[in-house]
Amino acid sequence: MSKYRIALLFGALALASFVAHAQSPTRVRGTITAVDGNVLSVKSREGKDLKIELAKNATVAYMKALKMSDIKPGTALGTTAVKRPDGKLVARELHVFPADRGIPSEGHRPWDLEPNSTMTNARVSQIVKANDGQELTLTYKDGTQQVVVPANIPIVMAVEADRSLLKPGEYAYIAVAADAGGKLTATRVQVSKDGVKPPQ
Repeated sequence: MSKYRIALLFGALALASFVAHAQSPTRVRGTITAVDGNVLSVKSREGKDLKIELAKNATVAYMKALKMSDIKPGTALGTTAVKRPDGKLVARELHVFPADRGIPSEGHRPWDLEPNSTMTNARVSQIVKANDGQELTLTYKDGTQQVVVPANIPIVMAVEADRSLLKPGEYAYIAVAADAGGKLTATRVQVSKDGVKPPQ
């Protein structure tokens, strides 16, 4: 294969990789600063001023506060967690999935709430008392994780709502897709209500 063809091939692969990356879903966390029709202005937690267009089929939910007593064996939930020095996962938050929704993106993977955080979407199979809170065993299709849940971390459930809740001053966790030109389109917005923020 000639050098020209090799360069052309690598160029095409690089372009395909860039487009795939640009169009991949990502997450925006921040405060809504304005709403203009289908466009949200958001000050991201990193301090960036973003314009995000709502997709026609974008869904909206607000956060309802729950308690640890609402978590039982069989509860489907997600949790952002970080490892402490002994290797045990410690939850930063719990978000419970509605019973009729199932477990979206079931499994355990890296997350971006903070450095070295993970996300586990699974079903609670056991709850035991720990020295520093409760310890959940979370079971998903490929394995299990034990997660310590300290007292007073956010525990919430997303409640489906409409776009009337998207108001300046509310905090939002937004699933977005970015096209090759950098345009951001929201596919789902979870928004604060009565001071209860999306914690993940």
